[in-house]
Amino acid sequence: MALSPKLELRQSQSLVMTPQLMQAIKLLQLSNLDLVAYVDAELERNPLLERDDRDENGDAPLAAPEPDRDGEGAEGGGAAEGDQPDWLETRLETSPDAIAARLDTDLANVFPDDHGAAAGEAAPAPPLDPWNSTPTRQALSTEDYNLEAFVAETRSLADHLTDQLGLAVDDPTRRLVGLALIDEVDEAGYLRADLDALADRLGASRGLVAEVLDLLQSFDPAGVCARDLAECLALQLKERDRYDPAMAALLGRLDLVARRDYAQLRRICGVDDEDLAEMLAELKALNPKPGSAFDSAPVQPVVPDVMVRAAPDGSWLIELNSETLPRVLVNQSYYASVARGSKRDGDRAYLAECLQTANWLVKSLDQRAKTILKVSTEIVRQQDAFLALGVEHLRPLNLKTVAEAIGMHESTVSRVTSNKYMATPRGIFELKYFFTSAIASSEGGEAHSAEAVRHRIKTMIDAEPVDAVLSDDTIVKMLRDSGVDIARRTVAKYREALRIPSSVQRRREKQAMSITSERI
Repeated sequence: MALSPKLELRQSQSLVMTPQLMQAIKLLQLSNLDLVAYVDAELERNPLLERDDRDENGDAPLAAPEPDRDGEGAEGGGAAEGDQPDWLETRLETSPDAIAARLDTDLANVFPDDHGAAAGEAAPAPPLDPWNSTPTRQALSTEDYNLEAFVAETRSLADHLTDQLGLAVDDPTRRLVGLALIDEVDEAGYLRADLDALADRLGASRGLVAEVLDLLQSFDPAGVCARDLAECLALQLKERDRYDPAMAALLGRLDLVARRDYAQLRRICGVDDEDLAEMLAELKALNPKPGSAFDSAPVQPVVPDVMVRAAPDGSWLIELNSETLPRVLVNQSYYASVARGSKRDGDRAYLAECLQTANWLVKSLDQRAKTILKVSTEIVRQQDAFLALGVEHLRPLNLKTVAEAIGMHESTVSRVTSNKYMATPRGIFELKYFFTSAIASSEGGEAHSAEAVRHRIKTMIDAEPVDAVLSDDTIVKMLRDSGVDIARRTVAKYREALRIPSSVQRRREKQAMSITSERI
């Protein structure tokens, strides 16, 4: 069969991800902080977009009256308006003539401009005090008042150690070695460098580097420049004069402390129960990360995207947080004026692209808000018992249930619930918190939520007495008696997820705490 070129028409269907659809999907899964940053970038890039500064009712913001630049508002402006009296002076009678009439005296006799100056003389300006950095009332009223001059400087751990090194060391060689060691200290205050490699790199002896390190380890905060946790705790104990052979033996077996093997620790340290309890209490009072007080970034507060509050009729009011919704609009008048003046095809194509992008952004933001509100409303409907009664009444819920109820795809619901928070009377929760797996009921009734079961396990362990610590098998039996069909390995998994030690470790810890409390 001979090969020959030919034309053939074929119809087919395929899913095409348009840039506008990709933008809508991207906006849907962004958090409120990321959304604000994205919208700010679009406002800078697109000249047809502008921020909508109107309030929720659509009213324009109130603008304060601008003062007259030439200072003629009180004289020339008043004459132009027909010499009408000022409203404030008329209503409150604060004009000089009105006050003088009521006091039956002259204001100059009551409040002189200067006690020591003659009438008509200007009061002398107060002398500037170069030693006083506190802003006076006169400085606060000036236009060049700079708030940045009063912002506290954030000092890092390296700066703090460098200042102490400059005061403690005069030799340039030792100071150079100290600066090199400080550069190898991490944010927690630990030295993460090999001394031999550092000595070879600096061309210094190993003994000199060790001497400078000993000096750095005596700096504030106590425990800084340690190479491991045991050395960090030992430095802090030496600072408190509490480092003895028994404490050294205890620091040498921190693995047993983590396992709460108190019997073996008593044998290794050669102490009794009371002394071991005191030693453990001293270890708990130490700081395992001495450098954590420096370079601490400010904690960003969680801003909820959805607000839920109880209505007078017993229902729930669900509304979006307007503070997290950036409002933008398309400046159609500016587009029309610029389009009329553009003559080149490239300019017109650029304006058309900007207009299309701006319209799609406004539409995507509106669709995002509606989708979040729709998903949140269904979540509140499903978890009504949790909002009213507490976490023990949290129902098992998955994405498919919510998606089928609101007529959306599971992927859309998943994007909506990521990085979104809801403020409820029970607190602020991430939307994904309400989606938990189901645990079957032993009586064949309604399934239990995994989060509710975890909360029940934690409540049981918190309420256990010292002489009757609950094992995993005992917890399983208690849960099955209350109607929860759960396996022992599931209880162990939930307990480990809650960072609760085993029953053996809890028993040892409770016994040590009871001995300490009895001695106190």
